[in-house]
Amino acid sequence: MKLSSLHEIAVSELLNGFPHAIVILDTGLRVVEMNCYLEALTGYTSAQARGVYGSFILRCNLGPKNQHFHKALETGQPISIEGNIINRNHRKIPIQFTISPLRSESGNLVGLLVVLEDISVLQNKSQRIYDGTDVILGHSPKMQEVFGLMPVLAHTDASVLITGETGTGKDIIAEAIHKASKRARHPFIKVNCGALPESLLESELFGYVRGAFTGAVKDKPGMFRLAHDGTIFLTEIGDLPMPLQVKILSVLDDKEFYPVGGTQKTKVDVRVIAATHRDLREQIQNGKFREDLFYRLNVLRIHLPPLREREGDIRLLLDHFLREFNSKLNKSIKGFTTNAHNKLLSYAYPGNVRELRNIIEYAANICQGKRVRSEHLPQYIFTHQVTSSMPQPKAYDNGHQEEISHTESFKPRGGNWNDIEKEMILQALTKTRGNRSQAAEILGWGRTTLWRKLKMHGFT
Repeated sequence: MKLSSLHEIAVSELLNGFPHAIVILDTGLRVVEMNCYLEALTGYTSAQARGVYGSFILRCNLGPKNQHFHKALETGQPISIEGNIINRNHRKIPIQFTISPLRSESGNLVGLLVVLEDISVLQNKSQRIYDGTDVILGHSPKMQEVFGLMPVLAHTDASVLITGETGTGKDIIAEAIHKASKRARHPFIKVNCGALPESLLESELFGYVRGAFTGAVKDKPGMFRLAHDGTIFLTEIGDLPMPLQVKILSVLDDKEFYPVGGTQKTKVDVRVIAATHRDLREQIQNGKFREDLFYRLNVLRIHLPPLREREGDIRLLLDHFLREFNSKLNKSIKGFTTNAHNKLLSYAYPGNVRELRNIIEYAANICQGKRVRSEHLPQYIFTHQVTSSMPQPKAYDNGHQEEISHTESFKPRGGNWNDIEKEMILQALTKTRGNRSQAAEILGWGRTTLWRKLKMHGFT
């Protein structure tokens, strides 16, 4: 089976639209085409794999001499079976294989379509990172890059800067790096630099001595002291006031600092991981962030992609969170109706994974049947109609069709995400009559996040 150049492009586009790894084999079991997910899964590019025997690329344990592939060719019947593959990095990955015969228009057998679903998520061995109930998981190429970089970050003591939009999981990644590092047996201390005013934040970070201010009746160690021998995680570092930036820089350079009101320096051995949703280079240009501190923090950097750029991961996360809330709520919801699923797959999630989880928690609480329907979803996702720029596969037609709600669409101007976010905040506040706690809940954010974004967008 050979493809013309035009057909190659069309087939490649089609295969990349599916949320699982896929390969097309000819009747000789050589690779004809594969999608980006299989590239990420195996470590081989399509160009490297074309014309090579599939057994060299997949390296699976489906019996001697590819017996299951041959069986599908001989019987003309699809086969579904669990097995493992060993990827280029020698990692063993549990896989659900679905092997389907491909026929020409005349009915002749021309090859096989093999779908590989990573089931490590179901076996609690997935590329996932836990922090209590929080989880980051994914099999998109961009998340593969994140997972691949994390061991490198863990096995060094250099400072790390984590960037990414609100709700992408920066906190979880930071703690995962700590837990995989040589400092794992020591404290992991998190400080939100945007949650406190400057005067309180300084004493929170560096501690104070007795008599430093009214009410300071005894010495109190700060977060840097508590993190000694471990890791301090400075989240929302872009909101750190300039005077404290100087003091943080001094700690990074000298490994010592003065507590508030103190005359003797405190020495510490800590690793610093910082995170921000802001563009720090822009902050530097605007005089809001020190360039020397940026370079001191940005020794190593990892960027977490927004959910709208993580091809195929939304379906994975929907299933994961539905299972989670089924367990927590003692329910047995089987899945989503076609319309609800399509809406959830096409929505852009400005609040990222945190917002998606909030939506599924809401739906799981409301749903009293076996499937989540459109009316079980928060209405704001229909009102705003913020759709993902990433192509998402259609949900399977399971016979549970329903009428789609026809509501007024919000159409972002020019795809400007700041405008989208500002409009969503305004509509949430309008809906809740100014109640910020309720608005934050609707948006899938914490109150501190909403407060910060109100300030950022100029709301009073």
